Amino acid sequence: MQRLGWMIRSALFFLWMTVTVIPWALAVVLVSVVMKGTPLYWMCAGWLSTAIWGAKVICGVKYRITGMEHVPTAADSKAAVILAPKHQSTWETFAFPAIMPHPLCYVFKRELLWIPFFGWAIGSLDMIHIDRSKRNQAWSKVAEQGQQHMAKGNWVIMFPEGTRSARGEQGDYKTGASRLAITAGVPVVPIAVSSAKCWPRKSFLLRPGMIDVSIGPPIPSVGRKPDELMREVEAWIETEMRRIDPEAYASR
Repeated sequence: MQRLGWMIRSALFFLWMTVTVIPWALAVVLVSVVMKGTPLYWMCAGWLSTAIWGAKVICGVKYRITGMEHVPTAADSKAAVILAPKHQSTWETFAFPAIMPHPLCYVFKRELLWIPFFGWAIGSLDMIHIDRSKRNQAWSKVAEQGQQHMAKGNWVIMFPEGTRSARGEQGDYKTGASRLAITAGVPVVPIAVSSAKCWPRKSFLLRPGMIDVSIGPPIPSVGRKPDELMREVEAWIETEMRRIDPEAYASR
């Protein structure tokens, strides 16, 4: 019976997202004709806040944040950082624009632009969409556009593992975020997220519970090597994951 309840609530949540995203995305596309930049970003972030709110109210997926003092405030418009979060779920993809005080520039595969309504909306924003089959060109685009967006006050967010990892597992940490940080001379902020407790990867079933978002101190990039810097980011995230979600690592 419990699982059936989760299934019904999850179905209602995805219906909620579908019903709200269509008019919201159409409005974004129309507004993008006359408005760009930060105002349009916050318009899109408004729908993401609505989705996170829906997960809380409909499915009982709550969250708490620690370490917000480690990122610049909204008043620090020129203080750029690169966010490097653990990636377990769709939840954090939606949540970070809703909780961070600065516009975020995601690095994502271009296939997401093909998703009706959602893809059309994010295509109107200052994001970095790459073709993963062209690795050299992809990195050049990330480096060039990443620095441009950060110069405008945006933060770049990159998931070091590249794709979602199952709860209690660790993916291969790639050096894209550390390379960009060194190139731009900005710090990397590691973030641990226990989202798979409530919304596992490749699953449409949401379970009620508390997601912890733990934001670590900025790690300086000046004078560092990409591999060395990323190993420090990885060590902080994976150590913190074992603290905020010990059940997932109990048998490891």
